Amino acid sequence: MRKLIASTFVSLDGVMQSPGEPEEDPIGGFDHGGWMYAFGADESLDFSAAGFDGHERELVLGRRTYEIFDAFWPYQPDDNPIAKTINAAKKHVASRTLTKLDWNNSTLLGDDVVAAVSALKAQPGLNLQIIGSSDLIQTLQAASLIDEYVVWTFPVVLGHGKRLFGEKAKPSAFRLVRSQVSSSGVVMSTYVLNGDIQIGTFAQSEPSEKALALRKRMASGAW
Repeated sequence: MRKLIASTFVSLDGVMQSPGEPEEDPIGGFDHGGWMYAFGADESLDFSAAGFDGHERELVLGRRTYEIFDAFWPYQPDDNPIAKTINAAKKHVASRTLTKLDWNNSTLLGDDVVAAVSALKAQPGLNLQIIGSSDLIQTLQAASLIDEYVVWTFPVVLGHGKRLFGEKAKPSAFRLVRSQVSSSGVVMSTYVLNGDIQIGTFAQSEPSEKALALRKRMASGAW
């Protein structure tokens, strides 16, 4: 079975919306588009090595990310290596509204995205990669279909916007398999699933009478 890898840029507070330019995705009144621009001179950020160019992978994209990419990558110079690989890659698109895709090697996933991605993973071939597509990531994370997360965390706080994990994210444990810090402070990390969250306590003694009373107030909703 091939892997499904989610690759994303996020702020310290987990926002992944519109990193490239102000007009990329202003939905919801997001006014910090282009927040990655200040890190453009950091030569230690190797996008190709992190897999953000889609090299030797098939892409799985949400509708908005697909439309953003479709309006950008086919119009880049022929000698742009990232454009070359993304344009050539197979692209599987989740959409409830699109009925026709113009970008080459692009197909619709159908109405049941979870079932469609499960079927894709079961087929032989290249690994699958999600780029951007926050809503799709959250849907597939809840279905436990994402095997690996490549997360680049930038030292900025954006306050609002589309997030990597939403309030309905499935509680999950992860294991860090690779990590590197760029010269500008970007933490480039790769995580894989590591089972369920292990719950425990650091308490070394029985709770005090005051602690028991406090817990009772919490349980009653009066806290």
